[in-house]
Amino acid sequence: MKILVTGANGFIGKNLVSELKNRNYSEIYEYVKDTDQSLLNEYCKNADFVFHLAGVNRPEHLSEFMEGNYGFTFKLLETLKKHKNTCPVMISSSTQAMLDNSYGISKKAGEDLLFDYSKETGAKVLVYRFPNVFGKWCKPNYNSVVATFCHNIANELPIKVNDPSVAMNLVYIDDLVEELINAMNGNENLVGHICEIPMMHNITLQKIVDLLYSFKNSRNERSIPDMSEEFTKKLYSTYLSYLPENKFSYELKMNVDSRGSFTEFIKTPERGQVSVNISKPGITKGNHWHHTKNEKFLVVSGKGVIRFRKIGSEDIIKYFVSGDKLEVVDIPPGYTHNIENLGKTDMVTIMWVNEFFDPNRPDTYYLEV
Repeated sequence: MKILVTGANGFIGKNLVSELKNRNYSEIYEYVKDTDQSLLNEYCKNADFVFHLAGVNRPEHLSEFMEGNYGFTFKLLETLKKHKNTCPVMISSSTQAMLDNSYGISKKAGEDLLFDYSKETGAKVLVYRFPNVFGKWCKPNYNSVVATFCHNIANELPIKVNDPSVAMNLVYIDDLVEELINAMNGNENLVGHICEIPMMHNITLQKIVDLLYSFKNSRNERSIPDMSEEFTKKLYSTYLSYLPENKFSYELKMNVDSRGSFTEFIKTPERGQVSVNISKPGITKGNHWHHTKNEKFLVVSGKGVIRFRKIGSEDIIKYFVSGDKLEVVDIPPGYTHNIENLGKTDMVTIMWVNEFFDPNRPDTYYLEV
């Protein structure tokens, strides 16, 4: 299948082309502003599907709206007609096509041109009115407030919010790309004459700002956001893509003593806490029990033994663990327990606990196994 993508180096085009290649569509004609004009003739002759994403949204002069959003569309369709190529054509319009401004008028003109083309040639046409799109590779300080906020907050620059109560309709780039590929395969989400994009999010500017600052602070708090909330998950991925390249990493506070170290890695209010425990050779840690708190131990390097004794019993249960065989050991409530390093090197254990440590209610009681 030969696929023509105009505006292939733009935000949406770049993501679309990347995913098409991931799915082994090898014949992709990438048409951009600097492409040799003669190639458009060849591309329009051979294409089996056209994604028309090229357009103008931030011109120096208002006249460029019509030139870019109507004029090039006219040229593209005339070239397809020249070669009697009636392959399906998808065009990226905008929700502003319903508004009386220069940009919206130019987008509506492009839509009407495409519908007239369909009536004349019988070609299948797909018109998508894109809302605000967010995700990786979107240029900040251009036409996306999400990209600008992500970039500025990640780079410790100020942001400006005129009205925090304003609600925005947003679509995540991966959801948009999925819909476009579905449309190419004949499974478009058509409502009337206009194709609609599923997975829309209606979010206030204040909510976006609050989430972004929480992402920034999460490093200090050793936390991650609630990934069960779709918009939060997508915005967090977007935010990370704007991190400065010299700030991908961040240090954790290691609690070190003669026995080894204990370091909190991730804390979540709904999923508990993950920590890294390092025990020196011969060292035993633990010897305590819990009423409700429960843990999971996973030794990833070294070897040792985890011992249990049920409260009120004299029987000791032993589980021998090693980084050579990854095995999770549950630490149930009501059993005092410890972990001892039996090897000659440091033993590294990943530890999960179902709740944060609360000094006012520690639910941890010392008792030798």
